[in-house]
Amino acid sequence: MITNKHHEYGIWLSYNNQESGFQLPVNPAELQISDATSGKSYDVSGLGEINVIQSPKLTEISFDSFFPAPGANYSFIASETLLEPYVYLTLIQDWMKKKRPIRFIFTGASFDLNLAVSIEKFEWREAAGSGDIEYSLGLKKYVFYKARPVEINKSQKKGSKKERQTKETPKTYTLVRGDTLIGVARKQLGNESRWKEIQKLNGIADSELRRLQIGRVLKLPG
Repeated sequence: MITNKHHEYGIWLSYNNQESGFQLPVNPAELQISDATSGKSYDVSGLGEINVIQSPKLTEISFDSFFPAPGANYSFIASETLLEPYVYLTLIQDWMKKKRPIRFIFTGASFDLNLAVSIEKFEWREAAGSGDIEYSLGLKKYVFYKARPVEINKSQKKGSKKERQTKETPKTYTLVRGDTLIGVARKQLGNESRWKEIQKLNGIADSELRRLQIGRVLKLPG
């Protein structure tokens, strides 16, 4: 929260590279700036509560002030050009309708701010008897971004699908000369230690392991 004397700082709002804009005619007595992180706490069994630091939240700025009535002769007017109150209202409302960020510039005695912001809140009312327009304005820092299209290589996608299909384990295997269950497990299942699964699935006795019948169709485990 920052409090400054009226003559020590100025605030400007503008749209589309200063296509339209203005300096606030009356500086707010107080400028509220929120720039916190979005840390979250978790209760971990055996450790107690821990805090995980997240990415910083977007800066938020809010303040209250008023647009002076025509012919007002206040000593604390900050801008050299004083517009009609409805002109300020119309500009802000028009910027909100366009749904695009505006530029917020703050110049002060100790620091400056220059941010692209979105208008999150704008409330106003006419002060009874004076003709002044009192208002509250809430802004949030805007980060420019551009979506990147994702391209999918259809040929690679088809090839990978085909490759997955060829790597699928066959359900049966026909024995040829020189085959052993260890060799079949290694070639067909990718793990020679699974030869016992083949033996059990096909009811092969230990005495048959050294003389497997050529042409025999073996069932293979999944």
